Amino acid sequence: MQMSEASSPDSRQASSRDYLVWYIRGFRVVLTVPALILATSFIGFAAMAMEARLTVLEAVFMTAAVWALPGMVVLVGAIIAGNSLPAAAFAVALSSVRLAPMVMALLPELRTRSTRKWVLYLLSHFVAVTSWVIAMERARKVPRGMRTAWYGGVGSVLVLTNMAVVAVVYVLARDLPPLASAALLMLTPLYFLTSLWGSARERAGHVAMVLGLLLGPLFAILTPEFSLLATGAVGGGLAYLYHVLTRSRERA
Repeated sequence: MQMSEASSPDSRQASSRDYLVWYIRGFRVVLTVPALILATSFIGFAAMAMEARLTVLEAVFMTAAVWALPGMVVLVGAIIAGNSLPAAAFAVALSSVRLAPMVMALLPELRTRSTRKWVLYLLSHFVAVTSWVIAMERARKVPRGMRTAWYGGVGSVLVLTNMAVVAVVYVLARDLPPLASAALLMLTPLYFLTSLWGSARERAGHVAMVLGLLLGPLFAILTPEFSLLATGAVGGGLAYLYHVLTRSRERA
């Protein structure tokens, strides 16, 4: 008979030392290629924040509070453009909506029957593309009872590391050339694209990414104010339609 999740050895015999061990194992993710690429992207963000005349404390606080890099770039861009606070908040909220499905997909992989809700709320703050890709690829190799501790290590090390990166850039690299900043900032979307392509479990995911690449420049010309929203809505809708049609053909 298969043991229930609540009575498994992982959940029944877990001690504080076990949680600490798996937290540290998650903390070691800073040594992986995705984490290093993300750190180089935050160098570009720090240069952008300096151009917006943000202080080092403001930039570091933004890294901890907003965390997802696209939302931070949107916020700093709104500051540079002189947009109002409600407009900037709305733009950041729109850029962050994409994280909701990622949270919905990840949390069932982390929680157990005894996991407290506040733990899941805390861990959801760490959800961004880099941490999500790492977790979706590796979480199943972690004992279920230890996954929250492990992902807590993953998320916290990414946030703390990039807070430090932003602070160091403010101190040491005030004269970073704009072209170099832009190049470093582009490393993250390039990594996101390749990682998501490789981790996609269904062909519809690949279709969605191709449509995004094709429709993005088109909508940037046609509706520059709503290009991201239009690309996501149209490309995602067409990819979902492809998924439905493919599944119906397989069942026929």
